[in-house]
Amino acid sequence: MLPAIIFRQVQRPLHHGAATLEHVLGVGGSSFVNCLNRYAAATGFIRISFLDIKRRRNYELARLRLYADEKKQSLHLRTLQGRHLLQGVIDRKNFLVDDIREARHKVQERVREKIDEIREERENIMTIPNMLTISRAVLSPYIGYVIVQGDFTLGMSLLAFAGFTDLLDGQIARRWPSQASKFGSFLDPMADKLLMGSLVIALCYTDLLPMWLMGIVVFRDVFLLGAGFVIRYISLPPPKTFSRYFDATHVTAQLEPTLLSKINTGVQLATIGLSLGAPIWNYLDHPALQGLWYLTGLTTAATALSYVMNRHNTFKIIQKKT
Repeated sequence: MLPAIIFRQVQRPLHHGAATLEHVLGVGGSSFVNCLNRYAAATGFIRISFLDIKRRRNYELARLRLYADEKKQSLHLRTLQGRHLLQGVIDRKNFLVDDIREARHKVQERVREKIDEIREERENIMTIPNMLTISRAVLSPYIGYVIVQGDFTLGMSLLAFAGFTDLLDGQIARRWPSQASKFGSFLDPMADKLLMGSLVIALCYTDLLPMWLMGIVVFRDVFLLGAGFVIRYISLPPPKTFSRYFDATHVTAQLEPTLLSKINTGVQLATIGLSLGAPIWNYLDHPALQGLWYLTGLTTAATALSYVMNRHNTFKIIQKKT
């Protein structure tokens, strides 16, 4: 405010102090006024310039603060996006780990089921009833050979032993379920048919049994034996290979003998035993023995027809668990 005050004072009329001031400053009145005006203008411009610089600086600081806030907010948003992305990756990883664990659990369960199926299909065939049945089957051709040689007494003893093994293996399988097997349900009737076939052929060769009865018994046994092979092929699941077909531990069907079949087995054993004992106890060509021959032929043919008519009830195919 000093230049303006001086300017106003200078504009006033100079009376007695003009000469003194002019003398002090060394200039005239008009020149002095011009000098003061220049000083005032310069001082105001400098003041205005400093004010503009201060405002400019404040403006730049505000812009810098705003820029910094924008960068800070942008960095914060990117951090949040990265955090969400990382969390999504972690969640996806956990999801994949859970899927892998679930798939592994399913595979393990499937493997256990397969192992259980294999254990169920491959049963233990080395049981006492099966061993007795196999011994009877192996002994059957030898009994036929003894009868052909004319040693009827030894043949009768061996036949009694074979009948005893047939009775014993059935009792063991019924009393001890762990000794029963599905393979035995096929093996036992096959051994009986092999025994009957060997005996009727040998007795027919020695004229102790008529030819027609031998033909009926052999034909029926061969027919049932062929039916057993067919049932085995039908019940065997894929792949149907030669090794799996003759694998005795891989059981695929179970035979269910009928009541008529059991009666026929008893009648056949009685007929063969009495026919074999005829030359020993001398009752050849006895009418009761001949009547027993006809009864045996009738029951044998009836059992063959019953197997054909009731084939769905005589065997059971063992299905896999699903």
